[in-house]
Amino acid sequence: MKIKALVENTSINAELGSEHGLSIYIETQGKTVLFDTGASSLFAENAKKMGVDLQKIDLVFLSHGHYDHAGGLPTFLEINKDAPIYLRNSAFGDYYSERDGGAYEYIGIDKHLLTSNRIVFTPEHMSLGKGLSLYSQVQGNRFFPTGNASLFKKTEEGLVRDDFTHEQNLVIEEGEVSLLVSGCSHRGIVNIVDKFFELYGHYPTHVIGGFHLYNHRTGKPESRETLEKISEALLATGAMYHTCHCTGEANYEMLRTLMGEKIAYLSGGTCLDIETKEKN
Repeated sequence: MKIKALVENTSINAELGSEHGLSIYIETQGKTVLFDTGASSLFAENAKKMGVDLQKIDLVFLSHGHYDHAGGLPTFLEINKDAPIYLRNSAFGDYYSERDGGAYEYIGIDKHLLTSNRIVFTPEHMSLGKGLSLYSQVQGNRFFPTGNASLFKKTEEGLVRDDFTHEQNLVIEEGEVSLLVSGCSHRGIVNIVDKFFELYGHYPTHVIGGFHLYNHRTGKPESRETLEKISEALLATGAMYHTCHCTGEANYEMLRTLMGEKIAYLSGGTCLDIETKEKN
Protein backbone atom coordinates (compact mmCIF):
# COMPACT_ATOMS: atom_id res chain seq x y z
CA MET A 1 0.00 0.00 0.00
CA LYS A 2 1.49 3.32 -1.09
CA ILE A 3 0.54 6.61 0.57
CA LYS A 4 1.60 10.14 -0.38
CA ALA A 5 0.76 13.30 1.56
CA LEU A 6 0.01 15.74 -1.26
CA VAL A 7 -0.56 18.75 0.95
CA GLU A 8 -0.44 19.51 4.66
CA ASN A 9 0.38 22.46 6.94
CA THR A 10 4.07 21.69 6.53
CA SER A 11 6.30 20.28 3.81
CA ILE A 12 9.49 18.22 3.82
CA ASN A 13 10.34 19.39 0.29
CA ALA A 14 11.12 23.02 -0.58
CA GLU A 15 9.59 22.47 -4.04
CA LEU A 16 6.22 21.54 -2.54
CA GLY A 17 3.87 24.18 -1.18
CA SER A 18 2.06 23.92 2.16
CA GLU A 19 -1.20 25.35 3.52
CA HIS A 20 -3.66 24.84 6.33
CA GLY A 21 -5.27 21.83 4.71
CA LEU A 22 -4.94 18.13 4.05
CA SER A 23 -4.91 15.86 0.98
CA ILE A 24 -3.67 12.27 0.87
CA TYR A 25 -3.17 9.92 -2.09
CA ILE A 26 -3.42 6.14 -1.58
CA GLU A 27 -2.79 3.15 -3.84
CA THR A 28 -4.41 -0.09 -2.68
CA GLN A 29 -5.37 -3.34 -4.42
CA GLY A 30 -5.36 -1.82 -7.90
CA LYS A 31 -7.37 1.25 -6.84
CA THR A 32 -6.18 4.84 -6.54
CA VAL A 33 -7.82 6.90 -3.82
CA LEU A 34 -7.80 10.61 -2.98
CA PHE A 35 -8.71 11.46 0.60
CA ASP A 36 -9.54 15.18 0.90
CA THR A 37 -8.41 17.92 -1.48
CA GLY A 38 -6.81 20.52 0.77
CA ALA A 39 -7.92 24.16 0.90
CA SER A 40 -7.08 25.16 -2.69
CA SER A 41 -5.61 23.93 -5.96
CA LEU A 42 -2.24 23.46 -4.24
CA PHE A 43 -2.79 19.70 -3.78
CA ALA A 44 -2.96 19.34 -7.57
CA GLU A 45 0.25 21.33 -8.10
CA ASN A 46 2.05 19.18 -5.53
CA ALA A 47 0.56 15.97 -6.98
CA LYS A 48 2.11 16.72 -10.36
CA LYS A 49 5.52 17.29 -8.76
CA MET A 50 5.17 14.03 -6.81
CA GLY A 51 4.31 11.97 -9.87
CA VAL A 52 0.63 11.50 -9.02
CA ASP A 53 -1.73 11.59 -12.02
CA LEU A 54 -5.02 12.93 -10.71
CA GLN A 55 -6.75 11.98 -13.96
CA LYS A 56 -6.33 8.34 -12.93
CA ILE A 57 -7.88 8.66 -9.46
CA ASP A 58 -10.65 6.06 -9.06
CA LEU A 59 -12.38 7.28 -5.88
CA VAL A 60 -12.49 10.46 -3.81
CA PHE A 61 -13.47 10.66 -0.15
CA LEU A 62 -14.10 13.93 1.70
CA SER A 63 -13.72 13.63 5.44
CA HIS A 64 -16.06 16.47 6.40
CA GLY A 65 -17.58 19.76 5.33
CA HIS A 66 -14.76 22.23 6.02
CA TYR A 67 -12.94 24.24 3.34
CA ASP A 68 -9.45 23.05 4.35
CA HIS A 69 -10.40 19.53 3.28
CA ALA A 70 -12.69 20.26 0.34
CA GLY A 71 -11.46 23.59 -1.06
CA GLY A 72 -9.57 21.88 -3.88
CA LEU A 73 -12.58 19.91 -5.10
CA PRO A 74 -13.44 22.30 -8.01
CA THR A 75 -9.89 21.85 -9.29
CA PHE A 76 -10.17 18.07 -9.05
CA LEU A 77 -13.46 18.05 -10.96
CA GLU A 78 -11.78 19.95 -13.78
CA ILE A 79 -8.85 17.52 -13.93
CA ASN A 80 -10.64 14.22 -13.38
CA LYS A 81 -13.89 13.60 -15.29
CA ASP A 82 -14.97 10.26 -13.83
CA ALA A 83 -14.17 9.58 -10.17
CA PRO A 84 -17.15 9.68 -7.77
CA ILE A 85 -16.85 11.86 -4.66
CA TYR A 86 -18.14 10.30 -1.45
CA LEU A 87 -19.22 12.53 1.43
CA ARG A 88 -21.91 12.93 4.02
CA ASN A 89 -25.08 14.77 3.00
CA SER A 90 -24.60 17.09 5.98
CA ALA A 91 -21.16 18.07 4.65
CA PHE A 92 -22.93 20.80 2.67
CA GLY A 93 -24.23 22.46 5.83
CA ASP A 94 -23.43 26.03 6.90
CA TYR A 95 -20.35 25.79 9.09
CA TYR A 96 -18.65 28.65 10.89
CA SER A 97 -15.61 29.27 13.06
CA GLU A 98 -15.73 31.82 15.87
CA ARG A 99 -12.96 34.39 15.59
CA ASP A 100 -11.59 36.95 18.05
CA GLY A 101 -14.04 39.75 18.76
CA GLY A 102 -17.09 37.53 18.37
CA ALA A 103 -17.06 37.38 14.56
CA TYR A 104 -18.00 34.18 12.74
CA GLU A 105 -16.27 33.12 9.54
CA TYR A 106 -17.85 30.71 7.04
CA ILE A 107 -15.67 27.60 6.67
CA GLY A 108 -18.02 25.33 4.72
CA ILE A 109 -17.96 23.86 1.21
CA ASP A 110 -18.93 25.78 -1.92
CA LYS A 111 -22.58 24.83 -2.42
CA HIS A 112 -22.29 25.09 -6.20
CA LEU A 113 -20.65 21.68 -6.02
CA LEU A 114 -24.02 20.18 -5.11
CA THR A 115 -24.92 20.34 -8.81
CA SER A 116 -22.23 17.79 -9.70
CA ASN A 117 -23.66 14.41 -10.69
CA ARG A 118 -20.54 12.78 -9.25
CA ILE A 119 -21.44 13.52 -5.64
CA VAL A 120 -22.39 10.38 -3.69
CA PHE A 121 -23.92 10.85 -0.25
CA THR A 122 -22.90 8.20 2.25
CA PRO A 123 -24.84 6.42 5.02
CA GLU A 124 -23.58 5.80 8.55
CA HIS A 125 -21.65 2.70 7.46
CA MET A 126 -20.87 1.86 3.85
CA SER A 127 -18.88 -0.90 2.17
CA LEU A 128 -17.48 -0.24 -1.30
CA GLY A 129 -15.79 -3.61 -1.86
CA LYS A 130 -12.06 -4.16 -2.46
CA GLY A 131 -11.45 -3.70 1.27
CA LEU A 132 -12.83 -0.14 1.31
CA SER A 133 -15.47 1.09 3.74
CA LEU A 134 -16.65 4.26 5.48
CA TYR A 135 -18.19 5.00 8.83
CA SER A 136 -19.52 8.05 10.64
CA GLN A 137 -21.85 8.95 13.53
CA VAL A 138 -19.18 8.45 16.20
CA GLN A 139 -20.93 9.07 19.52
CA GLY A 140 -18.22 8.67 22.16
CA ASN A 141 -17.08 11.70 24.14
CA ARG A 142 -13.73 10.60 25.56
CA PHE A 143 -11.18 13.42 25.35
CA PHE A 144 -13.39 15.53 23.08
CA PRO A 145 -11.10 18.20 21.53
CA THR A 146 -11.36 21.58 23.27
CA GLY A 147 -10.82 23.33 19.93
CA ASN A 148 -14.30 22.22 18.85
CA ALA A 149 -15.77 24.84 21.18
CA SER A 150 -15.26 27.54 18.52
CA LEU A 151 -16.89 25.59 15.67
CA PHE A 152 -20.56 26.11 14.84
CA LYS A 153 -23.26 25.22 12.34
CA LYS A 154 -26.20 27.39 11.28
CA THR A 155 -29.69 26.04 11.96
CA GLU A 156 -33.18 27.53 11.81
CA GLU A 157 -32.69 28.52 15.45
CA GLY A 158 -29.37 30.23 14.72
CA LEU A 159 -25.78 29.16 15.34
CA VAL A 160 -25.27 26.08 17.52
CA ARG A 161 -22.20 24.04 18.36
CA ASP A 162 -21.22 21.69 15.55
CA ASP A 163 -21.92 18.04 16.35
CA PHE A 164 -19.81 16.83 13.39
CA THR A 165 -22.40 14.48 11.92
CA HIS A 166 -20.77 15.49 8.62
CA GLU A 167 -17.51 13.77 9.56
CA GLN A 168 -16.70 10.33 8.11
CA ASN A 169 -13.71 8.00 8.31
CA LEU A 170 -12.17 5.75 5.66
CA VAL A 171 -11.11 2.16 6.31
CA ILE A 172 -8.79 0.27 3.95
CA GLU A 173 -8.16 -3.42 4.59
CA GLU A 174 -5.46 -5.14 2.56
CA GLY A 175 -3.84 -8.36 3.69
CA GLU A 176 -2.85 -7.99 7.34
CA VAL A 177 -3.18 -4.20 7.21
CA SER A 178 -6.23 -2.35 8.52
CA LEU A 179 -5.75 1.36 7.82
CA LEU A 180 -8.00 3.99 9.37
CA VAL A 181 -7.89 7.45 7.75
CA SER A 182 -9.45 10.46 9.48
CA GLY A 183 -9.39 14.06 8.32
CA CYS A 184 -9.53 16.09 11.54
CA SER A 185 -10.92 13.66 14.13
CA HIS A 186 -13.33 16.30 15.39
CA ARG A 187 -15.23 13.59 17.25
CA GLY A 188 -11.99 12.72 19.07
CA ILE A 189 -9.39 10.27 17.79
CA VAL A 190 -9.91 7.92 20.76
CA ASN A 191 -13.67 7.78 20.11
CA ILE A 192 -13.09 7.19 16.39
CA VAL A 193 -10.75 4.28 17.12
CA ASP A 194 -13.23 2.92 19.67
CA LYS A 195 -15.94 2.99 16.97
CA PHE A 196 -13.61 1.15 14.61
CA PHE A 197 -13.25 -1.64 17.17
CA GLU A 198 -17.02 -1.74 17.67
CA LEU A 199 -17.62 -2.14 13.92
CA TYR A 200 -14.75 -4.41 12.88
CA GLY A 201 -14.02 -6.41 16.03
CA HIS A 202 -10.36 -5.41 16.18
CA TYR A 203 -8.24 -2.27 16.23
CA PRO A 204 -6.62 -0.81 13.10
CA THR A 205 -2.98 -1.63 12.45
CA HIS A 206 -2.32 1.89 11.13
CA VAL A 207 -4.02 5.27 11.62
CA ILE A 208 -3.52 8.43 9.57
CA GLY A 209 -5.06 11.85 10.23
CA GLY A 210 -5.18 15.07 12.15
CA PHE A 211 -6.24 14.86 15.80
CA HIS A 212 -7.64 18.39 16.17
CA LEU A 213 -5.79 18.97 19.41
CA TYR A 214 -4.65 22.49 18.50
CA ASN A 215 -7.06 25.25 19.55
CA HIS A 216 -6.92 27.79 16.72
CA ARG A 217 -8.71 30.47 18.69
CA THR A 218 -6.60 30.36 21.85
CA GLY A 219 -3.41 28.97 20.33
CA LYS A 220 -3.06 26.73 23.37
CA PRO A 221 -2.23 23.00 23.32
CA GLU A 222 -4.25 20.42 25.20
CA SER A 223 -3.30 19.85 28.83
CA ARG A 224 -0.52 17.39 29.60
CA GLU A 225 -2.99 15.30 31.61
CA THR A 226 -5.31 14.99 28.59
CA LEU A 227 -2.44 14.13 26.25
CA GLU A 228 -1.21 11.48 28.68
CA LYS A 229 -4.65 9.86 28.73
CA ILE A 230 -4.97 10.04 24.94
CA SER A 231 -1.52 8.49 24.54
CA GLU A 232 -2.38 5.70 26.95
CA ALA A 233 -5.58 4.91 25.04
CA LEU A 234 -3.88 4.98 21.64
CA LEU A 235 -0.94 2.86 22.74
CA ALA A 236 -3.37 0.23 24.06
CA THR A 237 -4.62 -0.32 20.49
CA GLY A 238 -1.19 -1.38 19.22
CA ALA A 239 -1.64 0.69 16.04
CA MET A 240 0.98 2.85 14.34
CA TYR A 241 -0.18 6.49 14.19
CA HIS A 242 0.75 9.03 11.52
CA THR A 243 -0.67 12.36 12.58
CA CYS A 244 -0.71 15.75 10.87
CA HIS A 245 -2.58 18.99 10.06
CA CYS A 246 -4.63 20.04 13.11
CA THR A 247 -2.80 18.11 15.83
CA GLY A 248 -0.52 21.04 16.62
CA GLU A 249 3.25 21.08 16.93
CA ALA A 250 3.39 21.26 20.72
CA ASN A 251 0.79 18.52 21.05
CA TYR A 252 2.64 16.30 18.61
CA GLU A 253 5.94 16.74 20.44
CA MET A 254 4.29 15.71 23.70
CA LEU A 255 2.58 12.73 22.05
CA ARG A 256 5.92 11.71 20.57
CA THR A 257 7.50 11.85 24.02
CA LEU A 258 4.70 9.71 25.44
CA MET A 259 4.22 7.29 22.53
CA GLY A 260 7.72 7.00 21.13
CA GLU A 261 8.00 5.25 17.77
CA LYS A 262 4.27 4.43 17.70
CA ILE A 263 3.57 7.91 16.36
CA ALA A 264 5.12 9.95 13.53
CA TYR A 265 4.35 13.19 11.72
CA LEU A 266 2.99 13.11 8.16
CA SER A 267 4.22 16.32 6.50
CA GLY A 268 3.42 17.23 2.90
CA GLY A 269 5.70 15.31 0.55
CA THR A 270 5.95 12.30 2.88
CA CYS A 271 5.67 8.92 1.13
CA LEU A 272 4.77 5.76 3.05
CA ASP A 273 5.02 2.21 1.76
CA ILE A 274 3.09 -0.08 4.09
CA GLU A 275 3.81 -3.78 3.59
CA THR A 276 0.60 -5.76 3.23
CA LYS A 277 1.27 -9.43 3.90
CA GLU A 278 -1.53 -11.85 3.21
CA LYS A 279 -3.44 -13.07 6.26
CA ASN A 280 -2.53 -16.53 7.49
